[in-house]
Amino acid sequence: MPPIINVIIPAYNEEGSIAHVIKEIPNLVSEIIVVSNNSTDQTENVANQAGATVLKEERRGYGYACLKGMEYIASKDIKPDIVVFLDGDYSDYPAELTHLVAPILERDIDLVIGSRVKRLRESGSMTFPQIFGNWLATSLMKLFFNANFTDLGPFRAIKYDKLLALKMVDKTYGWTVEMQLKALKKHYSYTEVPVHYKKRIGVSKVSGTIKGAIFAGVKILSWIFKYSFT
Repeated sequence: MPPIINVIIPAYNEEGSIAHVIKEIPNLVSEIIVVSNNSTDQTENVANQAGATVLKEERRGYGYACLKGMEYIASKDIKPDIVVFLDGDYSDYPAELTHLVAPILERDIDLVIGSRVKRLRESGSMTFPQIFGNWLATSLMKLFFNANFTDLGPFRAIKYDKLLALKMVDKTYGWTVEMQLKALKKHYSYTEVPVHYKKRIGVSKVSGTIKGAIFAGVKILSWIFKYSFT
């Protein structure tokens, strides 16, 4: 019996990109869930027309949107085997989802991170704060937990039962690092898969602003230090 795979896509004002993302997700996915994070444009209508299940989360924050998607999945009669998280800005290559879930299906890995390696990144697709922040965060995880992560990339796959066991709580920018830290604490098996990365459509709500970059950095570091000394 083929695995049931659900995709959660947090989206804030992504009307120009969301249909591209949805249409390039492989057919092995059972349901695509777009969570409109208080969008003020046509993101919801475009996503609906492209065939996604559309949810609304008025509280702004990446984590809030992801939690809304998880809440919806928990209400379903048939639960997925795997949940994939993917951004709605079309910076990732949705077709690479098959590579992302392969370690789970073939090697029983619990968590897979899509690593935006330099050789596969379009020039200018990641800002300096993003590159430095990833390096710092993964270096600290290596120092404190002997982890082998190289990225906090949002394109990731995880077994659904393992995701539930993490009891995720972060409401904003700390969502990705919280997941990785809790997975380390619980001794989950994990790996990374190199993924291509390109310039997003539109302006980033996080790395595109000084305020967003600083806030994201503070949240990420606070999670790392919290788990390093508990």
